[in-house]
Amino acid sequence: MKASSKSPVRAHPTATHGSRRVRPPSAPRRARRLSVAPFLLLAVLFCVLLLDGYVHKVPVNEHLPYMVASDWVPRKVLSGGPVIDTTSAGIRSYQIPRKTIVLTFDDGPDPTWTPRILRVLKKHKVHGTFFVIGQLTARYPSIARELVDSGQEIGLHTFSKPDLGHGSKGADIDRELARAQLALAGAAGITSSLVRPADSSVPEKLDNASWPVVQYLGTKGYLTVLNGTASEQWLRTAVHGSADRPVPQPTGQSAVVLSYEAGDKVAQKAHALDVLIPRLKAAGYRFVTVSKAMGTEGLDHPPTTAGLWKGRAFVTAVQLSQAVVRGLFVLLAVTGILVLLRLAMMLVFARRHARVRNHPDFSWGPEVTEPVSVVVPAYNERECIANTVRSLAASSHPVEIIVVDDGSTDDTAEIVKSLGLPGVTLVRQPNSGKATALNTGIAWASYELIVMMDGDTVFEPDTVHHLVQPFADPRVGAVAGNAKVGNRDRLIGKWQHIEYVMGFNLDRRMYDLLRCMPTIPGAVGAFRRTALREAGMMTEDTLAEDTDITMALHRGGWHVVYQEHACAWTEAPGTMTQLWRQRYRWSYGTMQAIWKHRRSLIERGPSGRFGRVGLPLITVFQVLAPLVAPLVDIVAVYGLVFHNPWKTMLVWTGLLGVQALAAAYAFRLDREDLRNLWVLALQQVAYRQLMYLVLLHSSITALTGTRLRWHKLRRTGEVGAPPGPSVPASRPAA
Repeated sequence: MKASSKSPVRAHPTATHGSRRVRPPSAPRRARRLSVAPFLLLAVLFCVLLLDGYVHKVPVNEHLPYMVASDWVPRKVLSGGPVIDTTSAGIRSYQIPRKTIVLTFDDGPDPTWTPRILRVLKKHKVHGTFFVIGQLTARYPSIARELVDSGQEIGLHTFSKPDLGHGSKGADIDRELARAQLALAGAAGITSSLVRPADSSVPEKLDNASWPVVQYLGTKGYLTVLNGTASEQWLRTAVHGSADRPVPQPTGQSAVVLSYEAGDKVAQKAHALDVLIPRLKAAGYRFVTVSKAMGTEGLDHPPTTAGLWKGRAFVTAVQLSQAVVRGLFVLLAVTGILVLLRLAMMLVFARRHARVRNHPDFSWGPEVTEPVSVVVPAYNERECIANTVRSLAASSHPVEIIVVDDGSTDDTAEIVKSLGLPGVTLVRQPNSGKATALNTGIAWASYELIVMMDGDTVFEPDTVHHLVQPFADPRVGAVAGNAKVGNRDRLIGKWQHIEYVMGFNLDRRMYDLLRCMPTIPGAVGAFRRTALREAGMMTEDTLAEDTDITMALHRGGWHVVYQEHACAWTEAPGTMTQLWRQRYRWSYGTMQAIWKHRRSLIERGPSGRFGRVGLPLITVFQVLAPLVAPLVDIVAVYGLVFHNPWKTMLVWTGLLGVQALAAAYAFRLDREDLRNLWVLALQQVAYRQLMYLVLLHSSITALTGTRLRWHKLRRTGEVGAPPGPSVPASRPAA
């Protein structure tokens, strides 16, 4: 075994090629501009969802008991007509002339039923008055325009149809009417002076709660239109009347007939109108709008220029928001399929992997006992390097340890020298990046089998031995170990612990059986020197040199396998900032590697197999699926606020339950404590959103072609001796 008491210092020939840990002065400002982009996109999406939810939200009205008292309401109003004018000093109610019918329709426009009702009216050359809801007008502007173009009269049924009669203040009523007028102006180019409050009835039902609303509407220049008859009963009587009583009694009765454009039995009502109109016309009745019944020319007015353009802008924004939300729901469906497909595939393949690898007859071949070179690239690892080297020195497998100090500015190298451990070689080079440091260590290695690990990781005594056993199969070119989070005491550590076990290691079992392992983790991986040379060694083409070399090995025809028994304990980022930097580099580096090896999609042989099996799976499950997965939570919040919260929570909880079952199975395979899964729900709410922003940021960086620098993480040295058997004081000599 090679050992050195005077730690040799040698610069690798490529060490002068510059450093990825140093970037030009202009880069920080550009990086900061790019880092804002995900938050800007998220803010735009939030505004779109807020607007769409606003025009879809059904108000939750408290069903307060109506006041029986009506002593505030003038008697002439209670016994008067259905149209009430309180715009002037006096109060006036309008009766509908004899043998006159005013057809009115509420709760539209409806994309299904309004056109059907309109066809009936056009068929019989009759006009009606449509009291539209502002929310629906903004959502279906073409139907509102069709109503105006066909000569129908438009009135307001408020914007969101709240109960104005109980607890509403003047400001609330003003907002409802202003938004309804805005939607009407943008959709149909008109405004209206007619209002029908929600839940209105016949004049004699006015009470001390609803009358002040009617008075206030008059001060704002609106006429209030109520019902003139029990409309549903009137329609049934008219349609089902006997031959000698073809019209409602008494003969000559007038009516303001209320019907609905949405809800139950609209088809029957449209049919009733189709039967009723010609029958009443034959009996001498005429059909008019509210304004015609009052003897006025019209109560619809053109908006001001400013109001017209504000309305158009509002309606356009609503249309865009609806298009975006429809697209989001399509993506949500795709996301749900991807998430469930990924979980199903992981569970099926993980079960198969465990059965195959734990079967008594399974063997990689003869036990591998030959010595191994362990390369440890280190850059400012003073907090961790001692624990890392000591854990290697305690290995049960014969190893030589090569620590490559990549131009550290702290005392990393001095700490390695001060340990005085046999079999440790210290190589120092100018700061040249991790890939160069690994190549330097490989050049110094004495053996064919080379283990690579990070300077913040500790091995168990038998990790190296387990890691190199698959090399008994001569087709195996690299082996991925089982990386575990060592600093899992805090919440952020527990989140990453779940991600490592469920996301990374469960994935690796699936990719192992499919022979398309995407990444040999930098924390614990082993390679044949021959395979590394054929694949072109470690390069700085990407920021994920581990993913890059793994894909290159696949394309070269080498098998890359997963050894779950080779456990390594690594220090995960301890702050959100550090986590962002690490995952930003990982995500961006993975995208670079996929792009670099894209030609494998059209090549033949092992490269083509990896390109047509591995690259699509990696792209879908490691880029696209995580990128759209937070839509589940975004739509859940949308549903809680604007739709049925109980159904939304039921669906979201169901998805969480499926993920919890998958996580529990992954923990069982890795022999981990299930009690750590208590943070899974919170991980879905907070941690997943951070990962989404990281991936979105990486995608923007990749699309803009920006070169990302290497982010050095701040270490704390929290991961000490690995759990398990006690570490022996010495190891057998090679």
